[in-house]
Amino acid sequence: MSNVINKLVRSGFLLSLVVVAACASAPTRTPYPAFVQVDALPNVFMVGLPGIRAKQLAGSSGDSANSNSRRSSSRLQLPPQWQFGTGAAPDKSVEIYVLAGEIQLGEFDLGAGGYAYIPPGSTGMRLQTEGGASLLYFLDDANPASVIQTPMILSRRQLNWQPISADPNDVGVSRKELRFDPGSGARTELVRIEAGATRPWMRSSVQEEGYLLEGSYQHSECVDGEIVSDRYLPGGYYFRPAGVINGSPSGDGAAVWLVRTLRLGSTTVVDACVAANTAGQ
Repeated sequence: MSNVINKLVRSGFLLSLVVVAACASAPTRTPYPAFVQVDALPNVFMVGLPGIRAKQLAGSSGDSANSNSRRSSSRLQLPPQWQFGTGAAPDKSVEIYVLAGEIQLGEFDLGAGGYAYIPPGSTGMRLQTEGGASLLYFLDDANPASVIQTPMILSRRQLNWQPISADPNDVGVSRKELRFDPGSGARTELVRIEAGATRPWMRSSVQEEGYLLEGSYQHSECVDGEIVSDRYLPGGYYFRPAGVINGSPSGDGAAVWLVRTLRLGSTTVVDACVAANTAGQ
């Protein structure tokens, strides 16, 4: 009997070691949304868009009575034969990127890769789908500095990939600019990172959000001087505040992102992942 008990004790001890090791090796969570796989998020109800399933990415809560009072980012699943308006208050702009399926926006048909920007005051357009569709949906407050005052509707197929810059740090990185507002500096673009391209440690002066459309991508965030790394798969998402150090020192790539910023900013290359209170030293 004592031999059996000893075996159980030893087994329990070994199991405890495994659990402790697993906890010790788990990556530190970031204090902002990063390494989020959107499929794992719960479905929420959005007041302005009845009858749809939504994954709330960032911004106001989808089931809040005042969900249109702030900016928000969501992924929507429209069922077949669905129709309504764009769901925004008059003081909000709407951005839409079609992931799959086809929608009709006013008199325009948009398939996968279709993009639309609808400025405040022009948000009464009809949105509908015959066969169902999946799309990214962004609500933002009106910015008085914006100069784009009419709707923009286009397909990514209309655009060519262009080098993102002449900086040697950006070799292997290209963009398709969907929208750039020279007044507010707001930008929405597709960013392609080729296999083998590396991204240095860097810090942006503005907040940024990204959704992985294609491929997979290993990235690192710097949290109080500690490197937190993980891999994004299609449907991966981040919302990174201004001033956060991040990069991809591993050199993994082959990915296409949709990236948004709401005002003009600058990016600074830094030497290493350091704690926030020493980042400027």
